[in-house]
Amino acid sequence: MKYTRGLLKKLEELAEQIGYKLRYEQGHFQAGYCRVESRKLIIINKFFDLEGRINCFLELLPGIPVDQSMLDEDIVHNYQKIMDLRVREEAIAS
Repeated sequence: MKYTRGLLKKLEELAEQIGYKLRYEQGHFQAGYCRVESRKLIIINKFFDLEGRINCFLELLPGIPVDQSMLDEDIVHNYQKIMDLRVREEAIAS
């Protein structure tokens, strides 16, 4: 998977579509990100480069419930593509 600004933008749009607010802030999170369930908030370390930010999203996505019927068609397509790539990468790693 190519880590591009376009991919990051798609992930940010996905977070917005599923009702999560996204913030890039300084923090001492062990994994580089923090998810606050009660407020639907995702905070990613602002000092991460492009690859680090995308990796945080890819780690978070499987744990976030997504109602695909509420998403725009292009966002659903991107979400499915990203999740398929994630599954393939995990299969290769194991």
